[in-house]
Amino acid sequence: MDFKEKVLQVIAEVCQDDVVKEELDLDLFDSGLIDSFGTVELLFQFEDQLNITVPITEFDRDTWNTPNAIVNRLNELK
Repeated sequence: MDFKEKVLQVIAEVCQDDVVKEELDLDLFDSGLIDSFGTVELLFQFEDQLNITVPITEFDRDTWNTPNAIVNRLNELK
């Protein structure tokens, strides 16, 4: 499994919906798939499963709102 697939798997687990693997430009917040509690869980899972720490202060809803955006940001941080 490549890095992008791993990230998408984590997002799908937290959102509890595989649609995030297919619709990579889906706004996770506007669609109701993730909220502030889900955001914290997502960051925890990135650290736990991918060994990438994302400070909560760096997580901006406007730049981390789609699966594609998340994959791109995590690629920069790894």
